[in-house]
Amino acid sequence: MPQLSLHSPVGDLSISEDAGKIVALDWGWGRDQDSTPLLKEAVKQLNAYFDGKLTKFDLLLRPDGTSFHKEIWRQMVRIPYGKVRTYGEIAERLEAGARAVGTGCGRNPIPIIIPCHRVVAASHLGGYSGEGGRETKVALLRLENADIIGLKQVALEV
Repeated sequence: MPQLSLHSPVGDLSISEDAGKIVALDWGWGRDQDSTPLLKEAVKQLNAYFDGKLTKFDLLLRPDGTSFHKEIWRQMVRIPYGKVRTYGEIAERLEAGARAVGTGCGRNPIPIIIPCHRVVAASHLGGYSGEGGRETKVALLRLENADIIGLKQVALEV
C-alpha cells in the first residue's frame, strides 16, 4: 500500500492510499515512501491546511469501518472549518447514542481530513484518539480559530 509522510505542527504524519483513494492518516513517519499523484496532492493539501490556506479537503477517501461509523464520518466531513458539533448533535441526526458517536470518532482512520477534532462534548472539549490526545485536538481547533461558543473557557486549556 503506497504511503507518504510529512512533517506537521502536530507531529509527523503518514498518509496511505489503496486503489486510488486515501484510506488512512497515521502519526509517525512511514518506513516506505511512495510518491503517487494522490499522495502528493494529499500532502499538498495538508500543508496548505496547516498553513491556514485550506479550509476544505478535496481528496478521494475510502475509510474502512462499519456502515454506522461511515455515517458518523460523513457527518464529520460536513462540519465547516472553524466550527464544532457535539457528540449529541451528531447522535440526534443519526438517531443514535452520543457514546456510540464518540466511539465512531475514535475509530476514524483518516483524522484531520475527516475532522473528528471538530466533535466535542456539550460542556467540554472531549477526548481525542490521535497522538498527543487533547493537546492535538486543542492545536487543531486553535489552528482553525474554532467557534467554541457555549463551551467552558477552560475547555481549550491543556
